[in-house]
Amino acid sequence: MINFEELIQSLILPLVAYPQDVEINCLNDDETNLEYQVKVNPSDFGRVIGKGGHIAQAIRTILYAGASKEGKKIYLDIASK
Repeated sequence: MINFEELIQSLILPLVAYPQDVEINCLNDDETNLEYQVKVNPSDFGRVIGKGGHIAQAIRTILYAGASKEGKKIYLDIASK
């Protein structure tokens, strides 16, 4: 079974300048859906989203692949504090 919180952390932390400000919260974890919220320092928000949202989309794609192996859907919300 995949630990999605650790996976999200391993994908986000290398991108940010303030790793101590990263918060990962599980908002929903039921049989078919997972929902996570990541909060980062406002100065790191652009780094995590990427130009045109490409980095955020790549992170979501990795999470979708992991969740689909377990028969679930995953949603990721990225926000600044």
